Amino acid sequence: MTNSRKALVVGIDDYPVNSLRGCVNDAKDIAALLSRNADKSVNFSVQLKTSENYKIDKNTLKSWIAECFKGDDEVALFYFSGHGQIDATGGFIVTPDYAVGDWGVSMEYILTIANNSECQNKIIILDCCHSGSVGAINTMGQKTAVIKEGVTILTASKFDESAAEINGHGVFTALLTDALKGGAADVTGNISPGSIYAYIDRALGPWQQRPVFKTNVKKFVSLRQSTAPIDISVVRKITEYFSEPNIKLPLNPSYEPTNNKKTEHKVIKPYSKEENVAVFSDLQKLESVGLVVPVGTPHMYYAAMQSKSCCLTSIGQHYWRLVKEGRI
Repeated sequence: MTNSRKALVVGIDDYPVNSLRGCVNDAKDIAALLSRNADKSVNFSVQLKTSENYKIDKNTLKSWIAECFKGDDEVALFYFSGHGQIDATGGFIVTPDYAVGDWGVSMEYILTIANNSECQNKIIILDCCHSGSVGAINTMGQKTAVIKEGVTILTASKFDESAAEINGHGVFTALLTDALKGGAADVTGNISPGSIYAYIDRALGPWQQRPVFKTNVKKFVSLRQSTAPIDISVVRKITEYFSEPNIKLPLNPSYEPTNNKKTEHKVIKPYSKEENVAVFSDLQKLESVGLVVPVGTPHMYYAAMQSKSCCLTSIGQHYWRLVKEGRI
């Protein structure tokens, strides 16, 4: 298996009827974000195809999709922004050469190509109306997802919903770009399909279009590396400070850096110690990303000055285990 990551990003604004305004913009934004990580290192090898530069018909788009999922790459990702349509046979991403009953590329075709791909991770992201129908087969009125291992689907709306455009961008993709810029990053800076869905899901209210997430994977792949909110070396110290994930770490005034004789306010013993201040600085960083909380007081400062303690949050205990197992 190769270690390559490739993405096909398609945006179509130009339709004979009901042209759109934001899909080409959205495709350009997604292509730029996927191409490079936050530190400018190479991420995906992206092919950007928009109606601005290409004549996109059904057969051409089908061939591009087949080529995207061809091979044994680490990740193959297909993103589409444009019109979507649904009829009695299922959902379609619409191409400009559509006709009634022949709307473009069927979502069943896209899923079949992804399901049969030998790539390790196959990711389908659709920002179009009725996009939630991908991965569903109508059988006697029931909708059953058929997704093989390694496939992940993220769509802008449910099968019976429209996908909105506002100010020259799709609502879904506007949130997707924010997520890829770092809004969906974990404490190590990794941005996964699952964290992207959670980010978008929280942002859209119950009366708006609802994103759909379907997956069959053993673990999520990172789609982009953002700037980590905390240095990984600090996260790795979590097992040094907490010998077990569920203990409380006692604090005292010697951990607080301002509690020294050079500071013009009342200080108390024990005065600040350099080694404890360094530990406390790390603990405050861990608190800032939700891994540590003070016990019995709302602020770490008072936990130190009042000789209280701090402990790991549930997510902090999760990262404690990751460090202990050597996984980060």
